[in-house]
Amino acid sequence: MTTKNKRVRMLVEGALAVAMSIVLSYIDIPVGAFGGSVDFVMVPLIIYSVRWGVGYGLISGLVFGTLKFIMAGGTAVNWQSMLLDYSLAYMMVGLAGLIKNKSSMVWLSALVGCFGRFIIHFISGITIYAEYMPETFMGMSMNNVWFYSTLYNVAYMLPNTIVAVICCGVLGRALKKYIEGTDLK
Repeated sequence: MTTKNKRVRMLVEGALAVAMSIVLSYIDIPVGAFGGSVDFVMVPLIIYSVRWGVGYGLISGLVFGTLKFIMAGGTAVNWQSMLLDYSLAYMMVGLAGLIKNKSSMVWLSALVGCFGRFIIHFISGITIYAEYMPETFMGMSMNNVWFYSTLYNVAYMLPNTIVAVICCGVLGRALKKYIEGTDLK
């Protein structure tokens, strides 16, 4: 495969990963009354990132996060929260590409990408959403914004991480040739 053809394929696969994630964003399970949900949107982004690497993974996550806000009813209190909670948070899912072309390690890639997303949501929680911290949350008194942000974000990111790790672990075996790039030779 020529370099030009490989680049075209990479771009098309990136667009397909983003499109699949957009479609999957409409299928979610709400978690608690406070917001957040469990879905499968990170799975295509992780698989794409592991196949093509962290750079392309970061770009696809950024594109998806921005489109998710626009197309899938995203909510934000200001442009900074839109940037952090959508564009940058999903961009960090592309960190899964740090473990490139390792089909047996896709589960670990998913963990890395999910952790990257969690960190951005955590930062958003301790900066932008600090002023919205309730007096009590999940039956506990809230006095520390760091604790509140951790608790809030773990409540929906932990189930999302479990879903992503399991799905990517299973798909890693099923898509071995794709993930390892042997289909490109």
